[in-house]
Order: sequence, then C-alpha cells, then structure tokens
Amino acid sequence: MALSNALFAGLSGLNVNQVKLNVVGNNIANVNTVAFKGTRVLFKPQFYVTDSGGTQPTADFGGTNPSQRGLGAVVAGLDRNLTPGSIESTGRPTDLAIDGEGYFIVKSNEQKFTRDGSFSLNATDQLVTGSGEFVQGFGVDGNFNVINGQLGSITIPRGSLTTAEATTTVGLQGNLNTGGLVAGGASVLTTQLLTTVGGAAAPTQATLLTNVAGTDASGTPLFAVGDTYTLDGKKGISSSELRQGSFTVGAGSTLGDLMTFYQNTLGVNASVPDDGNAGTPTAGVTVETDSADPNSVRMVVTGNLGAENALALQEDAFRSGVYCPFTFAEDATRSDPTGESTRRRVTAYDSLGNAVELNITAVFESKANEGNLWRFYVESPDATVGNRGVATGTLLFDGQGQLMSSTGTDITIPRDDTGAITPLSIELDFRQTNGFSDQKSELPQLDVNGSAIGTLTSFSIGANGIITGNFSNNVHRTLGQVAIATFSNAQGLVDRGGNMFMQGPNSGPAVIGAAGSLGAGKIQSGALELSNVDLSEEFVNLIIASTGFSASSRVISMSDRLIQELLNTSR
Repeated sequence: MALSNALFAGLSGLNVNQVKLNVVGNNIANVNTVAFKGTRVLFKPQFYVTDSGGTQPTADFGGTNPSQRGLGAVVAGLDRNLTPGSIESTGRPTDLAIDGEGYFIVKSNEQKFTRDGSFSLNATDQLVTGSGEFVQGFGVDGNFNVINGQLGSITIPRGSLTTAEATTTVGLQGNLNTGGLVAGGASVLTTQLLTTVGGAAAPTQATLLTNVAGTDASGTPLFAVGDTYTLDGKKGISSSELRQGSFTVGAGSTLGDLMTFYQNTLGVNASVPDDGNAGTPTAGVTVETDSADPNSVRMVVTGNLGAENALALQEDAFRSGVYCPFTFAEDATRSDPTGESTRRRVTAYDSLGNAVELNITAVFESKANEGNLWRFYVESPDATVGNRGVATGTLLFDGQGQLMSSTGTDITIPRDDTGAITPLSIELDFRQTNGFSDQKSELPQLDVNGSAIGTLTSFSIGANGIITGNFSNNVHRTLGQVAIATFSNAQGLVDRGGNMFMQGPNSGPAVIGAAGSLGAGKIQSGALELSNVDLSEEFVNLIIASTGFSASSRVISMSDRLIQELLNTSR
C-alpha cells in the first residue's frame, strides 16, 4: 500500500514539474513579445493521510505529535507577474506604452483589455491593434472638446480633416507720433455739373439715374437701365488701390443710391462725431447746388481726416467699358488731406477660413492738457453688407505716451451670404501702442489670431492620452483621448490569448478614465513596453523544474523496483 502511495506521489511530482516546465517554456518563448507578463507556478502539498492525530500531555505523560504522510504535490496557482516592463522608443506616433498601472481598451465583437500598444491606422483612419480590434477612447464635439464618458473607436483622419479658426483679436503694437500735425482737412472730390433731363430742376438724391444728365445742350441721360459700372479708387499717402466696386443701374436706381455706393466702396466713414469746429469738413457723399446755375448740382465726395485717408479718383475711375459718365476733380479750395496718420493692412479670417482684409488707419485728431486723442478707422472690402468703413473709435494717450483709454475697439464685419458665421466679431487691442512724439507713426508689429483652412497633417498623443492634431495652417486641435482601464485585482483578469484579457469573476469591474488619473499610469507615445520576462531567472526555474521532474521519475522507478522485489518473494 505504501509503495503505491509513493508511485502516485512521484506521479504528482511529474505533473506539477511538467506544469512548471510548460510555464517556463512559455515565458522564454515570449521573452520578446510586446508587453508580455511572465507567470510563475506555485505548488502546494496534496492532502495528507493521518496515522495518528497526536495526544495531549498529562501529568504522567508528555503527549505525542500527529503522524501524517503526504500524498504528493498539486499546483496551487499560476501567479502572473504584473510588474511593468521596460519601455523602448520606436518613433512611431501610433505606438503607445503605459508607464504604470492600467490597460488599453479594445473592441471587436467584445470588449477586451491589453498592454500591447503596437497600434496603427487602418484604411478608414481608425486606430486599431495588429489583430484588427478598435482602440477605444473618448471623442470630441464640434468645438474639439473631449466628450468624457462616451467610449468609442478613435479616428485620426490625416489628410482629410480640415479646420479653420475665426479671428477674434487683432493686437497692434507700435507708436503714434503725438508731435505731428493734428489733422484738420480731408479730400474733397467733385463731379462735373449735373442736371435733370430737360433741365427743369436740379437733381436731388431722389432723382432717378435715368433722369440725370450733363449740362451740355443734348440733355442725354448719363445712365441707362442695365448698365453696370465699376469704381476704382486709391487711398492714402502711397495711393494704395482700393478693391473695385460694382454698381448696376436698375429701373428704380436713384442718385442717392449711387451716392451710397460711392461712400461704401471708398470706405468713407460718415459716423464720426462732429468736433464742433466749423472748419472741419464732414465726411460723406453729398450733392451741392451750383452757385451760378441753381438747376445744376455737383456730387461731392468728402473723405475722412488725415493724410492716410486721402482719396484719389482718376477721370476714368467710374466706367462701363470705356464710357465714363462722371469726371472727378479735386476741389483745390477745400481739399486738404493732411495730418499725422498711419495705415496698416491686416488679414483676418472668418469661421470658414476665408481671408478678410482689414485696413486700420490711425489719425491724430486733437491734443489737449488732459491727453492726446487719436481716431482710428477700420475698413474692410470683405464686408458683404453696408459700408466698407465698418468702424471708428478713439485712443487717448496721457502726457507720458501711455494709452489711457480707448473706445470702439469691438468691431463687427458682416459676412452675409458667405456661409460663414456672421457677423465676424473682432476685438482690436491697442494696449501695446504708445503715443510718443518725434517717433514715426507706424504699427509694425501685430498679433492676429485665427487661421485659414488647414488640413490635418500630423498628430501626437500626450501623457494623458489626449490626441492633438497638427494642421497645415499651424492650428492645433484635440481629436480625441485614448482611454485607460484599471482593475482592483488585475490578477483576476482572464487571458484570452493574443495579449488580450477579459474581465474575470475576481478582477472587479473596469474603472475607465484618462491616463494619469484614478490610479492609471501615463501614456508614452512613440514607444512600446517590452516583456518583463527575466531570462536568467527563467533558466534557473528551468533547472529546478527539470531536476524536480527527474527526481520524481526516480521515485516512480524505485517504487517499481521494490514492487518487483516484493512480487519475486512469492517464487
């Protein structure tokens, strides 16, 4: 009976050491497997046979210990080594490693967990594992804000995702020379004399264009329904060209409509408050009756103050083909566009990334003991409705050249019928502008946010799993966030093979969140976690397991010999 027990004890030794050899062999085979976790085998004695339970000591007897015989060994458990492996840089942005606790979440037909971050982008720009499971994370809303709690597949559409950013601020930095000449004059341009067809009365703003004629004897109307005219003008000391405007004569078009067109196209801002000085011209487009002929008028264009607001219209500035109904000339007695000023062109962007031109002109308006006052004008030929002179405001500097206050710095530019959000709202920031004298007036440096349309060209993944897209217009946007799952007992996860695990009965539920939070480790992009198998330790375990296997086999062979001896005694 005892010999058969020895046989089975030896057999149990073979079994447990065979399991240990299998585990060691698996560890060694996966020494180069990404994020592989080695396993160790724990043995325990099989149940014991009790020959004597032992006795208690008495006054006359010292007592005896129990007498028990073991019946071999069994596997107590397989203990996975969850120590993180070393992290190796790969340079691939889709390779991810977790520095600390946690698992990536992937999904195909079921949710799984893995430490293997050797991901890539598939044909539809989704982040997937090498075996095709979708990497899970949090998406973003229309404003590129992460939507926490809504787990889903991660998409990084390089080359197809586009974005644009509307301009919200324009920062101007420079100097406005308060030692210059205060502006007191403006451009005054007049047409030839105009009358009505038949010459019965002087034209007014309400007169139909088809009834406006020159003062020659023919009395021929200057305009016909359906004619389309273009207006070219120049502005400023450098006579920079203004963007062309177009006007089509309709059956109900009046002289007032044409005057409004001139004012809008030339960007003349007629909303400037009257300074009370009788000698200061009022900006706008008007009609003036000729002193010598009460039945004739001139159309008069008066610009805004300052040299950089000077207007220039050539004789053929307003034309339809080669026909020019008007001949403009500068009124030498009244036109005086002088005064310290500077002009700056800025490119802003609407919500669709369309370029929006801004021309900002600053003019020295007045000086006083309480401060030096400058007025700025903002024109935009890309204003789709109304006047191109979209705004005006003031800048008040103290005696030390520092900006004391400003008005009208919040401007709006109509973008109707462009598909973009309208109006485009922009804040002008003059806080870095000085008002020193004897320095040239200029606004050379500026900080304009917003951008034109750009295409996603690259991306990066941060330590918190945030995926940041880099666009061709130098805009950076959040595209999503890789999620991390942690467990109260990661040893309880069920290994499904292929470096994949599933939630087990003893693992506890997955706690899903961002990397670096809720006990989860941080993510390293462009790197992979290596296997944590220690080869030297595994070789020692290999020797121990093989020695134990050999020794158990000797127990079986020796028991067999003794049984044979016992059988031979009967011969």
